Amino acid sequence: MSTTTIQTTTTTLTGATPRVLSVSKSTTHSPSKTPVPSITLLANLGVSGDCHAGKTVQHYAQQQNNPTSTNLRQVHLVPVETLREVSRKIGPGAPLSAGQIGENVTTEGIELAGLPRGTELHFEDGAVIVLTGVREPGPGLDRVRVGLRENFLGISRRLAGVMGVVKRGGEVRPGMGITLVKPGRLEALPVV
Repeated sequence: MSTTTIQTTTTTLTGATPRVLSVSKSTTHSPSKTPVPSITLLANLGVSGDCHAGKTVQHYAQQQNNPTSTNLRQVHLVPVETLREVSRKIGPGAPLSAGQIGENVTTEGIELAGLPRGTELHFEDGAVIVLTGVREPGPGLDRVRVGLRENFLGISRRLAGVMGVVKRGGEVRPGMGITLVKPGRLEALPVV
């Protein structure tokens, strides 16, 4: 397996640099997380104070099957572009907001689901998240809004964001730029 990395900076259609739009966390296992001014990423654990932080799996359904498996879902990231697309599809009513579908980091300007497994997201102040897979829309989305899961299934290729692990800890806050470092071996993100 190649260890060569290719450093890239992806841009949006408008030419904007990829950035953090919002950060959120929750101490309880609920469908939504609360936006906060900043989050602290802890290496090999996740978001400090978030219910999904830990070395072993913290997701309820996955704990039932294998409670000692490695936590590949320490951090949940969703592009705001996906939230906007689904909001348009579901029609009238309040648009989906940051943290509402349980993501820790809402990004802008990155097509996260199209990145290969092992891609590193480097944040301005030094924190690094490594992408491990995609999140399939689960039944909890319908607790946010009736029919939301079906809309994600139909629009975003069964994806409700991506998951990652923390390689290097640090603070992440809205407005931070993001640089991508892709792995030498390009492999699609699996469902985790």
